[in-house]
Amino acid sequence: MPITFRKSFQILPGVRLNVGRRSWSITTGGRRGPRRTVSSTGRRTTSMNLPGPFGWRRTTRRRSG
Repeated sequence: MPITFRKSFQILPGVRLNVGRRSWSITTGGRRGPRRTVSSTGRRTTSMNLPGPFGWRRTTRRRSG
């Protein structure tokens, strides 16, 4: 099993800085309502918890070029 590193810091209420071995990301939003994540690798994710066992997520990547 590989060794992984991930740490999350709360910068402001509703804003988190997530640091991993290869990249970092900033997440805004809370438990209720939409949550948006922007990564240093160009990935952008919007997610939202829905009632019951449901969840919604959409991920896009920055185009290179």
